[in-house]
Amino acid sequence: MIRVLLAEDQAMVRGALSALLGLEPDLDVVGAAPDGEAAWREIERLRPDVLVTDIEMPGLTGLELAQRVQRHALPVRVVIATTFARAGYLRRALDAGVSGYVLKDAPAERLADAIRQAHRGGRAIDPELAVDAWGDADPLTDRERQTLRLAGEGLAAGDIAARLGLSPGTVRNYLSEAIGKLGVANRIEAYRHARQKGWL
Repeated sequence: MIRVLLAEDQAMVRGALSALLGLEPDLDVVGAAPDGEAAWREIERLRPDVLVTDIEMPGLTGLELAQRVQRHALPVRVVIATTFARAGYLRRALDAGVSGYVLKDAPAERLADAIRQAHRGGRAIDPELAVDAWGDADPLTDRERQTLRLAGEGLAAGDIAARLGLSPGTVRNYLSEAIGKLGVANRIEAYRHARQKGWL
């Protein structure tokens, strides 16, 4: 049996995925978490074979969760199940060592197959998305991405600084760098552009 952990913030989707995967004879859904931090605790507790995670979640995103799994060199394969068919997200997912990237509107069998492939050590990526992923390179650093994401949520430089343990001047520098790299006029435009590209 392949032991699967789900990380999905929408309760209805989490329940549906759990039920659908539970129908597969070789898959055992051992846990389900509503956000990235809870998923991390469950990974440590349950030691699943495969983590199936959404990208957008409160606190720790699915991509940050995948990066943490990679950083700790855990023997857990990560499969992203998302609505975001954006090359920027896929590229960052691949950089984080993700084994599968499946869109939520795909048939349930495709997700089950992606889990099996990931468990065998393979990769399950939509071919069209994979080609697109090597288009525009993400120019942002992790810090620029963090500050821009928080600015896009409406936080002022001082609030972002407090949240990230930085000085307000450093935050303004990161935002200025991001705006310059993206070739836009202000932080709101930078946030919109980076989100549309899948870089946040």
